[in-house]
Amino acid sequence: MTDNDKYTSYLQQSITIKGRSVANRLFLAPMAGLGHVAFRELVSEFGGYGLLFTGMCSAKALPHENPKFSPVFKWREEELPNLVCQIFGPDPDSMARAAQRIEQEGFFGVDLNFGCSVAAICKRGCGAALLKTPVLAAEIVARVRQSVSIPVFVKFRTGWENDPALAMDMAKRFEDAGADALVFHPRVAPDRRSRPPRWEQIARVKEAVSVPVFGNGNLFDINDASTMLDQTGCDGLSVGRMAVSKPWIFAEWSQGFAPDTATYHHTAIRMTELLLKYHDEAFAVRLYKKFIPYFSASFRFGHSICKQLLKADTMENLRGNIDRVFETDPETVPRPNINLFT
Repeated sequence: MTDNDKYTSYLQQSITIKGRSVANRLFLAPMAGLGHVAFRELVSEFGGYGLLFTGMCSAKALPHENPKFSPVFKWREEELPNLVCQIFGPDPDSMARAAQRIEQEGFFGVDLNFGCSVAAICKRGCGAALLKTPVLAAEIVARVRQSVSIPVFVKFRTGWENDPALAMDMAKRFEDAGADALVFHPRVAPDRRSRPPRWEQIARVKEAVSVPVFGNGNLFDINDASTMLDQTGCDGLSVGRMAVSKPWIFAEWSQGFAPDTATYHHTAIRMTELLLKYHDEAFAVRLYKKFIPYFSASFRFGHSICKQLLKADTMENLRGNIDRVFETDPETVPRPNINLFT
């Protein structure tokens, strides 16, 4: 057995979260503007994941959201058994009400966002801003836990200072408040993604709690996956931006799927079809343009491909650009050009 086979075997193992079995240890991370229903369907067609997460949903808006019209709180019935809905909000009451709606709709679980460091979110006292008020953050977890019976996940960062002890303290607070699993992104909030994640801090968080801990941050290939598992002892991996670049990455890491140029071409076209399935054309094109830089990052001349694909205002033009790009059989690279990752 090769080293990669060993890690593939581990990632294939099921895991139990609050008495509910998850098929394997690979999660699609929640991503605002990217983890929408069309993209999740694309990932589902390749398979290989354990759980999918929605993008961020506003806790205040969610109790009244209509899935027929909401661009974020929208799903396929068949994905609900493996789908976790992420919410953000500044207070226990709104987060609890949102979690109750999520449970009523049949989601696998609810994820509390204490990791988003975007200024517009933090200024509202949401996301990573809650790490500045540990008592309130833990109260939110406790209130949500009391309000629902489904698994409660917490996604969080190191905090606002580079102090692993603070992350360990928060992890323990979340566990004590009733969190069933933690997804940890080991960067301080002010960095956003400007510095490499400190994976060794995942190990510290893992040591601090008994609930499952999933590692997140700069997982670009199977070697990164194996290194994170080795260094941290985490229970599984949460993959975000790289899954947008390669929506088959879960099948690749857990099932040995091997993509070729046709896979890339098919994926680019299929994404246009799925977006039009759920949205009007103008909005579908806007969402596709968020997808393009990540998808282009997997090619040697990714910046050029990105520019070519972005020169379109309709899906018909986008598809024409895609076909022209693949006429030349563009060369892929083993690791993405992260300058294209926003």
